[in-house]
Amino acid sequence: MKYEWKKQEKELYGAKTVPAVVTVPEQNYIMISGEGNPNDADFSDRVSALYSVAYAVKMAYKKAAQGGIDDFAVYPLEGVWQKIEGDELVKENLRYTLMIRQPGFIEKDRIDAALECAKVKKPNPLLEEIRFEIVQGGTCVQILHIGAYDDEPVSFAMLDKFARALSLTRAESCHREIYLNNANRTEKSKLKTILRYMVK
Repeated sequence: MKYEWKKQEKELYGAKTVPAVVTVPEQNYIMISGEGNPNDADFSDRVSALYSVAYAVKMAYKKAAQGGIDDFAVYPLEGVWQKIEGDELVKENLRYTLMIRQPGFIEKDRIDAALECAKVKKPNPLLEEIRFEIVQGGTCVQILHIGAYDDEPVSFAMLDKFARALSLTRAESCHREIYLNNANRTEKSKLKTILRYMVK
């Protein structure tokens, strides 16, 4: 049986274009951090390095699986974004962590083995920066943004208004974006991104 996050975790990835509250559980991730404009080559290189490890984990698991869950769909790319300073959005002054979630049944030793395998098959200095972390969950608000990334402020305004109406405040200054389709293969007007931040 193949584990597919789209079907089996709709409460986390089935966001609508209207804001909602969601309880996010503790989750396991492989991740890599960076700074600067997401339109720069360094950002794309970090995405590629992260995906190379994610698919190495998937293929190694599929090869070794015996009964039960014998395969899984790779989770979508996520980004945690933070302005380095000031309130104005300057893309060159962004700090980010790119992440790809790992299923709960994937142990850290499998990830370590896949990472070492990737270093041998496709040497890349950025692979040295990829790490495994357990990310704590909590109460969040989220909304599905459809359209270009540069138009996200409109959706964030809706999300902020929704949170205020429920007397919720941001628990941290960063926010998370979950990219449900490939920006390189999708028209900007059809991009689907879940925007989410923790509240208290």
